[in-house]
Amino acid sequence: MELFLSICLGLGLSASTGFRIFVPMLLANIATMNGWITPTEGFAWLATWPAFFALLTATIVEIGAYYIPFIDNLLDTIATPLSVAAGTLLTTSFVEVDSPVLQWGLGLIVGGGSAGLIQAGTGLLRLASSKTTVGLGNPVISTFENIASFFLSGIAIFLPIIAFLLVAGLLWWLFRRIDRWRKKTVQPQ
Repeated sequence: MELFLSICLGLGLSASTGFRIFVPMLLANIATMNGWITPTEGFAWLATWPAFFALLTATIVEIGAYYIPFIDNLLDTIATPLSVAAGTLLTTSFVEVDSPVLQWGLGLIVGGGSAGLIQAGTGLLRLASSKTTVGLGNPVISTFENIASFFLSGIAIFLPIIAFLLVAGLLWWLFRRIDRWRKKTVQPQ
């Protein structure tokens, strides 16, 4: 059961990095510093004050930058690989498995995969908003992403099974949207 809960925690935090890279890392840092969650061996740095100040600064800069039209689109191009890396790191930090290969493999597949999919979905949403509203709708999307990242990270920390179900539902919805879009754009010959 502990393995399942750690996977749920890692998945919830990792999926949150698809909305904002540093928010889930900051909240994981605060939670580990308060003893609410415990990282696996080798990731104790996550519960340090230097990590807190670095993550707090990065979070403030990231949130602020996403409110600048067209800078937000530029950020999405670098945020996609960074969210995969952050998602992998967060899942690996909390999944308690004896094998490092399995631990990092789960981190990459579960954490990096969910973070990358959600980041790709939000990036496409922002691109569509930029195209249809000339960037004026992007701050609304940024606000939604900020709320989603804080909310999902908090749920992952305190109610990891609920976070797992939310992420599964979100990924299912995202796959359906992408499949519908693909069927519309690719017409049978």
